[in-house]
Amino acid sequence: MAHPTAANVEEELQAQVLVWNHIFQFISSMSLKSAVELGIPDVLHRNEGRPVSLSRLASLISIPPNRIDYLRRLMRMLAFKGCFANVSKEGEEEKYVLTPVSRLFVKDKDTGFSPFLFFQMNPVMQSPWQSLSKWFHSDQPTPFAKAHGVELFEMAGQSESYNRMFNEAMACDSRLMAKAFVEKNHDAFVGVKSLVDVGGGTGSLATAIAKAFRWINCAVLDLPHVVAAAPKDGVVEFVVGDMFEHVPPADVVLLKTILHDWNDEDCVKILKQCKKAIPSKVKGGKVMILDMIVNSKTEDQKATETQLFLDMVMMVDVGGREREEHEWKKIFAEAGFTTYKATHGTGVHSLIELYP
Repeated sequence: MAHPTAANVEEELQAQVLVWNHIFQFISSMSLKSAVELGIPDVLHRNEGRPVSLSRLASLISIPPNRIDYLRRLMRMLAFKGCFANVSKEGEEEKYVLTPVSRLFVKDKDTGFSPFLFFQMNPVMQSPWQSLSKWFHSDQPTPFAKAHGVELFEMAGQSESYNRMFNEAMACDSRLMAKAFVEKNHDAFVGVKSLVDVGGGTGSLATAIAKAFRWINCAVLDLPHVVAAAPKDGVVEFVVGDMFEHVPPADVVLLKTILHDWNDEDCVKILKQCKKAIPSKVKGGKVMILDMIVNSKTEDQKATETQLFLDMVMMVDVGGREREEHEWKKIFAEAGFTTYKATHGTGVHSLIELYP
């Protein structure tokens, strides 16, 4: 029998480290969820940028003395992951401040991301991953359906609590994206007089557009149970409807992270309805798609990893997908569109302006 060489043993040990890292990836998200539930980002935010010592932090979130060392270990790991920053000097008690990551979880910020975190960490959203391997051998359309017996959008229509949780998660995602989207793409709205946000939920993005460009008449098209939960502040109009059957006429049809929910055939159906709704290119008609183009930032490995994670989320939850540019081109051509322009830079998303 051949004996393993020192090089082979070292290679296996390094592989074990990587395997452990893969196995324990869930610890980052669950630890972050715990920190947000404990209110740690809010406590640090209220201190207006001044560092908060570990003992003071424990007191402010009502952690008993016999749990302080456990809190230290939680904060050490989250600081290593960049969620918080330990700014203490050697020999001092640990002191923490917010980072750009943890600032997203401050409750009183318009761009607070906690609803999305809690939605994705909810057992309803986690359990389909336990069914993933079995799903490959099943006839269920998605792992979500295999785990729950209904599709995600069906559950949203049947359960008021789940619908509320889903809408809050999507709204906070839109609010976070809206400011950057409006600021970075001002030229895309020049000459636009009317816009319909298809599948726009409770109207976070459409509202941001309406407030930034007050000459644009903004409407949101969505299903009855979504519109029923929408705000009635009059900033945008809400229209009940089905994007597979009809899209209200407008200069611009906006699809923010909608097409990634669907397979290619369904995307073509949606885009054909959008094409019917807009005027010609000469008259200013276009479809604006805010979605991912996978590998659009090939030099940024973390961005690409995030895109691939979200592609798996789409596969597991709704049977959709994130697309590379050649995959986008295919569905655009099948839907009858002639040209498009892609602008990268809204985080891991891109703006695609699609012309008839």
